[in-house]
Amino acid sequence: MLNILLVDDDAEFSDVVCHIVEFLGHNIDTAANLAEAEQWFVNNTFDHVFLDFMLPDGSGLHLVEHLKSIGQTPKITLISGHPSVKGKLAEMCEPNVGHLVKPLQREDIERVLNPKKKANKKKAKPSIEKHFGTLIGESEVMKSLYTMIERVANTSANVMLMGESGAGKEVVAQAIHNASQCEGPLVATNCGALSKELIGSELFGHEKGAFTGAIARKEGVFEQAATGTLFLDEVTEMPIDMQPNLLRVLESRKVTRVGGNRELPVDCRVISATNRSLTDLAQNNVIREDIYFRLAVFPIDIPALRERKEDIELLAKAFLEQLNDENGTDFNWQASQLKELESYDWPGNVRELRHAIHRAFIMSDPKGKVITLPGNLESPFSRANKQTQANQVSAGQTIEEVEKELIHATLDKVQGNKTLAAQMLGISTKTLYNRLNAYGGIGEYK
Repeated sequence: MLNILLVDDDAEFSDVVCHIVEFLGHNIDTAANLAEAEQWFVNNTFDHVFLDFMLPDGSGLHLVEHLKSIGQTPKITLISGHPSVKGKLAEMCEPNVGHLVKPLQREDIERVLNPKKKANKKKAKPSIEKHFGTLIGESEVMKSLYTMIERVANTSANVMLMGESGAGKEVVAQAIHNASQCEGPLVATNCGALSKELIGSELFGHEKGAFTGAIARKEGVFEQAATGTLFLDEVTEMPIDMQPNLLRVLESRKVTRVGGNRELPVDCRVISATNRSLTDLAQNNVIREDIYFRLAVFPIDIPALRERKEDIELLAKAFLEQLNDENGTDFNWQASQLKELESYDWPGNVRELRHAIHRAFIMSDPKGKVITLPGNLESPFSRANKQTQANQVSAGQTIEEVEKELIHATLDKVQGNKTLAAQMLGISTKTLYNRLNAYGGIGEYK
C-alpha cells in the first residue's frame, strides 16, 4: 500500500483520481495548490506524488525543486493537459520524474503505481471483442451503430450523440475518436457541471489577469483538443445566453480567450451529447436551432440496454473479466444468473449493469468461484422511480400533470434535496429547477 499525494486544482478530476487510487488499494491525500502541497510535507512523507504542471500559484516544477531542497525523494508523475507539453517536460526533468497526459485512465494510474506488476504480467487477449477498442455488443442495433461510426470517422463532421443516461455516450465518443485515427487527444468537458461564470474560461481559455483569480494564462478545451476530438457532454445544459459564443467558434473555427484580443485557429472535431429527446430540444428552448444544426451535422441515437438485451451476456462477461484481471480472482457466471440479468430492464442502462456487477463482485465469497447476485437487481433510484410512477400515473392525466407529480413525489422522498432528486429522475439539476419554476413550486423546496 502506497501513500500518495495528488496536487491538482481541478476538483472533479481529483475526485476521479482519488476513487481510482483507493480502488487500487492505496492511500491518497489531495492539495489544490503549491502552498497546500508544501504544507503536507512538513509532517508527512509520501511514496508518490501526482503533480499538475500548471497550478494556481505556480508551476508544479516549483514543488519538485522544493522537495529536493528539503531532502524528500518521492516518485513524481507530472500531469499536463496537452500531449505537446509532455515532451517538453521530459526534456526539463530528471529521468525519475514521470509524465502523464489528461484525461487519465485507470490503466495509466495502475501502470505508474505498479510498474513491476505490469511488466511481469502477460496480458491475456480479451475473450470478448471490443469494437473500436471500446464498444461491446453484437446485436443488430449495435451493428448499425458501428456502421455509423465507421462512416463518420472518415469525415471531420461534428457529431451529436443522443441517448438515455448511462447508455454509453462517452464510450461512443471514444470509439469515434479511435476510429478517426487523428493525431490529437480526446478532451472531454461536462457543460452541465460548469457555472455560467466559468464556462467561457473552460471552453475558450483566458489570459492572465482576465478576471479575479486568473493568475496565469489558461488554454480552453478547444485549444487542448487541437488535431483531436472535443467531447461536450450535456451540451444542452449550457446557459442559453452563452450559446452564441459557442456558435461563433463553430462557424469561424477560431477562438478568442477571455480577456484576449487575438483569434486562435480551432482544429478539432466536436462531439456533443445530450440525454434529452428531439421533442424536448425543440419545445423547451434549451439549445438554439442554429447551434443544433452546427453540432448535429451527424446525429447518432444510442440504443438503450433494454433494446439490445442479447448483448447483456457479453457485457456481463466483459465486466467480470475485467474485475477478475484487476483483482487476481477467477469468478464465473452461471447460465441462470445471465438469464436473470437479461430479464431485468436496466433503466440506468450499461452504467447500472456495470455498477450491479461490481457490487456483486465485492459481496461474493473470495474463496469461491461463482459470483453472488443480490436478491433484487433494482438500484434505489430505479425502485423509487418505478414506485412513484406506479402510484401517480392514471388515465386521463396530461404529461405535464404526471411530470409535476413525479417531481414533487421524488423531492418529498429525499426531503427536498434537489441534487439527489435530479439524479433519481435522470435529469440535470438545472432542468429540475426549470421544471419547478414552470410549475410554480420552487418555493416549497428552498
